[in-house]
Amino acid sequence: MKLPALGPGELAALLVATSFAAGLNVYATVATLGLLARADLVALPPALQMLASWYIIGASGFMFLVEFFADKIPAFDLVWNALHTFVRVPVAALLAYGATAQLSPGMQMLAAVAGGAIALAAHGGKMAARAAVTPSPEPLSNFALSVGEDGLAVFLTWFATRHPYWTAGIVLVALAAIVIMVRWVVRALRSLFRGAERELSAGT
Repeated sequence: MKLPALGPGELAALLVATSFAAGLNVYATVATLGLLARADLVALPPALQMLASWYIIGASGFMFLVEFFADKIPAFDLVWNALHTFVRVPVAALLAYGATAQLSPGMQMLAAVAGGAIALAAHGGKMAARAAVTPSPEPLSNFALSVGEDGLAVFLTWFATRHPYWTAGIVLVALAAIVIMVRWVVRALRSLFRGAERELSAGT
């Protein structure tokens, strides 16, 4: 069954939601998009139809499993998340760029910048939340937060294909909250990279 192509508004809403989800867990986002396309639950733009390849789904699913465990190991999760700043943001930007291939190059670039910025904000919000719970002596809160982030990435991606405007609204509220806490987010990101640097130095 051939699904109708997404309208401009629906596509924009979907990109807002998936960019935010990618900032939380890029592998879960890519795998979910691919599986939804495989199940004919979403009509991906032509440039993103490669996500429905079993190779892409398998690779992103495998990396999701790796991240699921790596993100829950104390101390190592600092290094993992610091490095993934340079994965989550560019991939979100590339997804937005590819999804808007029908637009002019200038608009494509604008979409890519917006997608990357939304992913960076989500990533920063994630790290700010981690900074709030990491000092806790018990590991359960950090584990629960990580599981919640993984689940939220999958949920937002799926929900955006069913109700793109509602999902975009939810994401915009979350982005507004992150902007209000921007100082905390910046401090959390700086702390993340300092902590990762210490862990890497200790390991050498």
